[in-house]
Amino acid sequence: MGKNQQFYHRLEELIRLSKKSANQIERELGYPRNALHNYKNGVEPSGIRLIELSRYFGVTPEYLIGISEDSNNILTKIIFDRLNDYQKKDLSVICQEWLISSK
Repeated sequence: MGKNQQFYHRLEELIRLSKKSANQIERELGYPRNALHNYKNGVEPSGIRLIELSRYFGVTPEYLIGISEDSNNILTKIIFDRLNDYQKKDLSVICQEWLISSK
């Protein structure tokens, strides 16, 4: 699989895991419509866009373009980002209780 195909494959997977549409992500990032879909056709992302997408999805640029297999715990970040403030607080309390009980 070529580098650009790896990039698009990983981008597609991150979009799917985020449970958002590509169009929604484009709007959130201020990209023109179909900007993400154009990568399927072999368009290379600019360095700035690569960094923006990496930050948005919580992965390294190296992972996104296929140099690294380390996704930097993307699933954990995506799930945590979907929680509201009350859920995040509850999760924090559960983690704290778990840490105390495991000592």
